[in-house]
Amino acid sequence: MSKDLDCRGLACPGPVLAAKKLVDAENPETLSVTVDNAAAKENVSRFLASQGFNVSVDERDGAFRVTGSRSACAPCSVFMPEPKIPGAGQKILVLAAADRIGRGDDELGGKLMLNFIKTLKEMGPDLWRVVLVNSGVKLAVTGSPALADLAELAAAGVTVLVCGTCLNHFNLLEKKEVGETTNMLDIVTSMQVADKVVSV
Repeated sequence: MSKDLDCRGLACPGPVLAAKKLVDAENPETLSVTVDNAAAKENVSRFLASQGFNVSVDERDGAFRVTGSRSACAPCSVFMPEPKIPGAGQKILVLAAADRIGRGDDELGGKLMLNFIKTLKEMGPDLWRVVLVNSGVKLAVTGSPALADLAELAAAGVTVLVCGTCLNHFNLLEKKEVGETTNMLDIVTSMQVADKVVSV
């Protein structure tokens, strides 16, 4: 069974939610989703891959046709992380909604955020995910003084999720250097699974 979705014009996370609804309801062998921006292309591709599809992308006339075909491997869902193992520590999610901490002096706020990112590794294995939204996505792009520290966290196994809608808003999608482009479904599901959410 093959299905097609035209999600052009839908804001994030609309395309992913539409794909998820169809996969949950009909479980097609092949699903093609047409979107009109690069962030949606990445998000839909990741979702389909997480559900056990082999993914290909065709770009034509400013639109992306993301096609998933069922593979033999079992799905490993990004949206339903593994259950917590007793005694394995906490799953802490850090949500950074800005590229600085606090109000009053932007220069000071920027320095505080950099120190905060640098110090996150002290959480050890309890640090599970770092989610960057709004101007927080600027921490993950070319020229950011936080890049090395975020890359170090990612290399240590911390998942860094960077809001695709936010990257698009600031025209930074092509400048992202660390982390996975994500959407609100990923973010909300991650918050639900986390043992603790720390917002800065």
